[in-house]
Amino acid sequence: MRTRHFAPSRFASSTLHTTNVLRVATYNIHKGVRGLGPGKRLEIHNLGLGIEALDADLVCLQEVRLHHHRDAQKFKRTVLGWPEVGQADFLAPDGYDVAYRTNAVTRHGEHGNALLARWPIGDVGHHDVSDHPFEQRGLLHVPVLWQGTEVHVVVAHFGLIHSSRVRQVERLAEYLAEEVPPDAHVMVAGDFNDWGERLDGPMQSIGLQRAHSGVPARTFPSRVPLFTLDRIYMRGFRCLSTHVPRGAAWARMSDHLPLVVELQPD
Repeated sequence: MRTRHFAPSRFASSTLHTTNVLRVATYNIHKGVRGLGPGKRLEIHNLGLGIEALDADLVCLQEVRLHHHRDAQKFKRTVLGWPEVGQADFLAPDGYDVAYRTNAVTRHGEHGNALLARWPIGDVGHHDVSDHPFEQRGLLHVPVLWQGTEVHVVVAHFGLIHSSRVRQVERLAEYLAEEVPPDAHVMVAGDFNDWGERLDGPMQSIGLQRAHSGVPARTFPSRVPLFTLDRIYMRGFRCLSTHVPRGAAWARMSDHLPLVVELQPD
């Protein structure tokens, strides 16, 4: 295993949450835009307000733009225009550290996964788990130093085909075995696209349990959520609570709703 180096937190010690509860959010932000054609609208500024309101120690994001030339041109003249920095940096509340890695390169730009962290982060890793040429998928791996404990956070966005997702679990297991100490605290958060609720078994087989509190945390589609696509799997923690913010503002910002969980170490 590599030695991890952590930068000091940019928060003063008085502003860090010092309880033994770790608050984690995962959110697919749909690249910061909604709608099609003339009705396409920029939601990245509203997303920034929403993410800050979650007040999470760790925010795991999927479908985050680093840049997109066409949308930058379309929205540059709006009152609140396209950000001049990548979306991960733009969305980070003051003082949060940011980690981003690209999963997919497209004609006009690129997008990937991001972590916004209230606590110090270590060396950032990325692992390609694309299963076929039509879906570019990856794992963002960020060790976080929380209350003196090293927590290995993996932000994931799995494929649309079940067999692909099963193979991506296998690649996740291989990556964790190579890069993460066997007794370390781990969470894997993201959009798993598991429409049929069939991934819990494969994830349990590699030592990861889904964070849940007994009530289905439905996050998709955001206007009428029916599916629990957005999840957090964990090792070394127990789940205290889950929460999915609802309402017109959240439904407008993305086709997914965020999932927020509170965890305690075992």
